[in-house]
Amino acid sequence: MGKRALPAENNGPDRTPAPSADPSVERRETALEKTDRNWNDLLQELRVLQTGIQILTGFLLTLPFQPRFRELSPAQILVYLALVVMSVLITALLMSTVVMHRTFFQHRIKSDLVRSSDALLRITIILVGLILIGTLGLIFDLVLGAGGGLIAGASLTAVLAVLWGFLPRRIRRRALHRRNR
Repeated sequence: MGKRALPAENNGPDRTPAPSADPSVERRETALEKTDRNWNDLLQELRVLQTGIQILTGFLLTLPFQPRFRELSPAQILVYLALVVMSVLITALLMSTVVMHRTFFQHRIKSDLVRSSDALLRITIILVGLILIGTLGLIFDLVLGAGGGLIAGASLTAVLAVLWGFLPRRIRRRALHRRNR
């Protein structure tokens, strides 16, 4: 099969202009085009999260079959079980977007799907942060003791706060400031 021909460029009033390196140039796209673009962006984010969570869930599910698992304290077992529950909850949240897509398919309510999926994805990201912190803390607790686990968990909390909270807000604030000049 040969390559499909691309449609002729149409830069009418409701069309997206050619990409620009200038961030002050806004996209001109219809509401439906914007919804489709946002949906595709969400799908890419879901794919990244889904792969990571599947790997982490698989890792967590193998732990009870390790000989050293019997040596865990009751507190460590509680943390482990909380991590498993969170991992399964994250999987359910990620899959709920797929379920909603199937449910809403051809009902012309994609903008509702995008808004709902965005909200679910935001909750999922918070849970992913918690499961990463808990998993790192549990591993360091097992290897170095409770103090090492607390330090590792607190350190990762600080790193995630900077990378997922402070940095994106700073970049957005800087971009808005530049745009408003």
